[in-house]
Amino acid sequence: MEALPGEVITSEIVRRLQQLRRSRQYTQQEVYDATGVHIGRLEAQHANMTIRTLVILCRYYGISLAELVQGL
Repeated sequence: MEALPGEVITSEIVRRLQQLRRSRQYTQQEVYDATGVHIGRLEAQHANMTIRTLVILCRYYGISLAELVQGL
């Protein structure tokens, strides 16, 4: 299987994170207050994602990092 370009992968991860937040009816402010992650900046792709940030968000949403990136 061919790897996807980095920008496509990043966009898909952002889409999935946004979907998780919205499905739980959390505001960006609520996510920030609970995690310290500026999710609005990530969703707008104005901030770089790190593994640490993804782990923090996955824990908050109650999923594993593997689940978040499955199929990428």
